[in-house]
Amino acid sequence: MKIIGIEPKNFKTHVFSAFKLPRLAMPLLGTILKNKGYKVKLFLEEWVPINESIVKEADVVMISTITTTANRAYQLADYYKNKYKKIIIIGGPHASFLPEEALLHADFVIRGEGEKSLLKLIERIEKGSNDFSSIPNLSYKKDGIFYHNPLDKTFVDLDILPIPDFTLVEGYDPKKLKIYPIFTSRGCPYNCIFCAVVPMFGRKYRFRSKELVIEELKTVKKGQHVFFYDDNFAADINRLKVLLEEMIKMNFKGTWSAQVRIDVYKDKELLELMKRSNCTMLYIGFESINPETLKFFKKGITPEQIREGIEIIHKYNIKIHGMFVIGADTDTRESVLATLDFSKRMKIDSVQFLILTPVPGTKLFQEFLKDGRIFTTNWDYYDGHHVVFYPQKMSPFDLQKLAFKLFKGFYSYKSALGYLLKFDLAHATIHFLGTKLTKKGEKERKEFLRTLSKI
Repeated sequence: MKIIGIEPKNFKTHVFSAFKLPRLAMPLLGTILKNKGYKVKLFLEEWVPINESIVKEADVVMISTITTTANRAYQLADYYKNKYKKIIIIGGPHASFLPEEALLHADFVIRGEGEKSLLKLIERIEKGSNDFSSIPNLSYKKDGIFYHNPLDKTFVDLDILPIPDFTLVEGYDPKKLKIYPIFTSRGCPYNCIFCAVVPMFGRKYRFRSKELVIEELKTVKKGQHVFFYDDNFAADINRLKVLLEEMIKMNFKGTWSAQVRIDVYKDKELLELMKRSNCTMLYIGFESINPETLKFFKKGITPEQIREGIEIIHKYNIKIHGMFVIGADTDTRESVLATLDFSKRMKIDSVQFLILTPVPGTKLFQEFLKDGRIFTTNWDYYDGHHVVFYPQKMSPFDLQKLAFKLFKGFYSYKSALGYLLKFDLAHATIHFLGTKLTKKGEKERKEFLRTLSKI
C-alpha cells in the first residue's frame, strides 16, 4: 500500500516565516508506517510543493493540520478526494477538537495522539474492513451519522517511537537542514487558557529516555542547530541536568535552543550546564508584564521575576526570544505599549508580539464562543497576527494597529544597522529579518485592517 503524508503550509507571513521548521507529527507517523513495510512519501509544503503525480499513485492521503492551516488542509482533501477518489485521513490539533468539521472533507479523523490509532486504521483499510468501531481516537461518518470512538485511556509511550526518518520527506537535503527538530517530552501541567497542549497531550509530563535522546543527538552534524520541540524543555530540572551533562560528555558538536519557563533563572547550576552544552537561545513565554494579565493567563509568575530572569540568563551569554501575547481582557493600550518599552529596555534579543487567539481546544475558545465574542471562524486568520474576537478594553481595529506598532517599534533597519556597527552580526541579522517580515506582514494585512475598521 502506498501512503502519502502532507503537512499543509500557512501561506501568510508569520513569526516563523524565516525559519521553515517542520512539525514532527508527519515525519514520525511516516517512519512508523515505513517500519511496518508500507511505501511512504511525505510532503511538507513549507519545504517544497506537493508533487501531484506521486499523490495520484497513492492509496491513502494523510493530512496533519493545526488551526491556521485547516483551510488549506480541507482544500487539499477535497481536491484529492474528488479528483482521484483517494481515502483521506486528517489528524492534528484542529481536527482533534473539531472532528465533525474535518469529516466534511475526510473519510477519517484521528483525534489526539495518532501513533497507535493510525496503524490500526491503515491495517483495517488494507484488509478491506468496514468495521472501525474498535479503533480508539477515531472519528468517521457512516450512513450520515458521525461516530466518535472513545479516546485511548493510555497515552503513547514515547520510548517506543522511532527517530523520525526525514529521508521520507520530498526535497530533504541533510546539508540544508540547518535546524534539526527533536522532541524529548509531551504534556504540560499548567493548562494556560489560550493553549491546547493539555487536551491534546495530557496534563502529565511524559519523557523520552536519556539514552534515546542522546542516540538522536549523535546524528547531529557540526554546525547544525537543534531545536527541542518540548513545550517546556525544563519540565524536570534534574532530568534535564543529566541530559545536558551527557551532551557535554559526548562533546556535542552543534548548538541548541528550546522553550522554557522563566523559572529556570533560579537554578544557576542548570544555566551553567546550558551554557557549557552550547545553548544559544531560550524561547520564553512571558506573555505580558502587566500583573493583571499574568493572573488572567494563570502564568504563576510576576513582572519582577521576568525582569530578574532576563538579567541573570543574559549573564550566561544565552540569548532570549521573548514571547508576548496582547489583547487579554485586562490589557489596555498603555499596558500593551509598556510591553514594547520593557522589551527594548531589557535588551531582549528577539521578540514576538502575538495577538491573543481563541484556538479550538482551548478554554478561551469555549468561553469566547459562548459569549459571542468571536466574529470570524475563517481559520486562515488564527495565526496570532489577526484579531478574530472582540477585545474588552479596545476595538479589534485598535488591537490590530497596536500589534503593528509593537513589531515596528522593536524591529527596524535602524536597529539592525546599530547592531551591525557594533559588529554584532547575530543581532543585526535578527533585526533585519524581523523588519523585513514586519513590513511584508503589514502589507498583507491592509485589507484585513480595512475590514476591522468597519466592525
